[in-house]
Amino acid sequence: MKVYRAVIVCICVFFASAFGFLLVRTTYPRPYAEDVQKSGLPSALVYAVIKAESSFREDAVSRAGAVGLMQIRPATAEFICTRQGIAFESARLKEGSYNISVGCMYLKYLIERFTVLETALAAYNAGEGKVRSWLKNSDFSADGIVLRKIPYPETEEYIKKVAKFRKNYEIFYGKT
Repeated sequence: MKVYRAVIVCICVFFASAFGFLLVRTTYPRPYAEDVQKSGLPSALVYAVIKAESSFREDAVSRAGAVGLMQIRPATAEFICTRQGIAFESARLKEGSYNISVGCMYLKYLIERFTVLETALAAYNAGEGKVRSWLKNSDFSADGIVLRKIPYPETEEYIKKVAKFRKNYEIFYGKT
């Protein structure tokens, strides 16, 4: 009887582990791994942004006209492509690989411009110009570098979501 119980427990543990593994892979997927890796950004960060922006839907389109996995507005994509000296292909913006490439170029640009990740993420969500104006306002920033208050609740929630998703990606897959 004890052996029978031990076998049942082992089977249950196995299926619970397999279910947990599948749940993690489904909830926190990592498509386009090669493109994400090429970006030079931490994979967990890129996947967290994609999850927060589009929940991995290539055909996602926002009210503001942002498209694709990383929710890039065509004007923003054209700006970053021109800045990087590469041709902008608007017809490809909904293609996963191209969207990730352009989105990561823009995210990298914002990280270089703002140096504080949370501020760069605020700019990714609310717009670079808007965040620059917040940084100049002493109600929102004491030093012009760190935002101590974000006037857009959506942007504040976005930063929290990205941080949570990034932490989960790091827990499930390790820091990359």
